[in-house]
Amino acid sequence: MIEKIDIRTITKEQLRNFFVENGDKSFRGNQVYEWLWSKGAHDFNDMTNLSIETRLLLQNNFVINHINVDVKQRSEDGTIKNAVRLHDGLVVESVLIPTQTRTTACVSSQVGCSLDCNFCATSRLKRMRNLEPGEIYDQIIAIDNESKLQYNRPLSNIVFMGMGEPLMNYNNVIKAIDMITSKEGLGMSPKRIIVSTSGIPKMIKKMADDDVKFKLAVSLHVAIDEIRAKIMPFSSNFPLHDLRESLEYWYKKTKSKVSYEYVVWKGINDNQVAVDALVKFCKYVPCKVNLIEYNPIDDGEFQQASPEAINLYIDALQKNNIVVKVRRSRGKDIDAACGQLANR
Repeated sequence: MIEKIDIRTITKEQLRNFFVENGDKSFRGNQVYEWLWSKGAHDFNDMTNLSIETRLLLQNNFVINHINVDVKQRSEDGTIKNAVRLHDGLVVESVLIPTQTRTTACVSSQVGCSLDCNFCATSRLKRMRNLEPGEIYDQIIAIDNESKLQYNRPLSNIVFMGMGEPLMNYNNVIKAIDMITSKEGLGMSPKRIIVSTSGIPKMIKKMADDDVKFKLAVSLHVAIDEIRAKIMPFSSNFPLHDLRESLEYWYKKTKSKVSYEYVVWKGINDNQVAVDALVKFCKYVPCKVNLIEYNPIDDGEFQQASPEAINLYIDALQKNNIVVKVRRSRGKDIDAACGQLANR
């Protein structure tokens, strides 16, 4: 038996050619493409402007590997977490984060994670596979629909801060973003999308070379190599000097500011030496710092730092004219906050 291709892995041109090869008009490919991406069809039978014969032709040659939202949890603060089941039975999580003025989707890019950050629940699940562009796109569609239903407004922002390291699934993430921003997809502005990486220098340079239009965030957490290698062991292969160089390259080519995601932990980076190191690192390229409230994943070594330690950072950054925000965690009561996603 021939294994059917997931139809969303082929281009519009290939779809047009498929119909010509099967004795139909090429524009039929355009119609199917619109159903798949703009209208988010999950079944060929939903494509009501196609004849039954055409739908059968599609069914005999292709599948649509769409996601299903298995479990939905709602937090006291309005955050909604989706447990998303993939076509092969694996599960990832995505989160809808509402505020008064906007709705943000936090989406996953891998099942598990390629990296090994000790403070993150997702990293304890080894990477099982990369998500396909359609699976990433489907998470966005599900949250967009949820936002319209629950908050009477469409999705306004997207952050690639869910499960996985987006730059280790680069091609699929870029294809998904291309569809999210395309007029044939959701037509969202790339300026409303943030891709967050733990810091892979050669891929940051590749993004700059590819002239991407979305924003870049880096999970920095400490600007001292020895400490960073302890809490994020993979980073010993990507020292801060290399990361700095890639960010300078990024800014030179894109003129786009970098956001640093930064958690302050008790006894790890809650001291003046770490504060001074961050201030110094922030001066290399125009940036802003998001100080993130830590969400414990066990009773281990990582504990939220004191308010005094947070203020130490705020004072030093502001004194040096570096934009700083304290980001309060959302959805903690349903394990939907930063670092907690682990498809429980």
